[in-house]
Amino acid sequence: MSKSANGLESFTPLRFATEGWPCGSTPASAPGTHSLPIRVDRLTSNSLDEVANAAVFRSNPRIERVPLENGESCYVVDDALHEPERFVEWAAARREEFRAVDFNAYPGTYRMMPAAVETALQDFFHRHMRGFFDARRLLKMHCRLSMVTLPPAALRPYQWLCHTDRYGLDSSQSIQASVLYLFKDPDLGGTSFYAPKRSREETAQLFADTTTLSNDEFSTRYGIEPGYMRDSNAYFERVGGVPAR
Repeated sequence: MSKSANGLESFTPLRFATEGWPCGSTPASAPGTHSLPIRVDRLTSNSLDEVANAAVFRSNPRIERVPLENGESCYVVDDALHEPERFVEWAAARREEFRAVDFNAYPGTYRMMPAAVETALQDFFHRHMRGFFDARRLLKMHCRLSMVTLPPAALRPYQWLCHTDRYGLDSSQSIQASVLYLFKDPDLGGTSFYAPKRSREETAQLFADTTTLSNDEFSTRYGIEPGYMRDSNAYFERVGGVPAR
């Protein structure tokens, strides 16, 4: 995923029992890697609490399959929400409730979404998206608002690289990750997809060293400059992307 500071997004991993290869959100991809960026706009003034008790998602979204250069694909959904601006208003009213992410490498803050919104998203996935991923039943899901807040100079090596959500996943399961952009400036980022250039062993060692080497040691050993990943490097090839709009 391509990110920059101050972009609010909603990130939603869903875990399903499925037939086939496990899939991840953005990067180091293998067969079956997908992501679901949802692009929205509009402005009104009501609260998300009211939305949570009404219809969150539209019944007739526009879904586009976007092919990637490695033969895989992602799906872009437009006109997904009735009033996406309420998510922004709800988040702004609860800015003090956002917490630094301490459970993965995400370089920013987050706040979990109301249960009613999670339920609406689950229903949307079942109704419109499940068939694209050969998903039989839902095992686990969560939905949260998140915002990238760390400047490039504050990142650690594990935040300089693309990421995957599929490590350690049982072969009978898969993960589908959706990203709903809630900002209007496309320069704030989007979603990029990457495929590994090196062997599985070399790639695994690269990721292992992101947590044990200092910034300078990692940069010297691998020739990767500090900062957010925006294009191909010696270890990953950018195979496609979706702008945030």
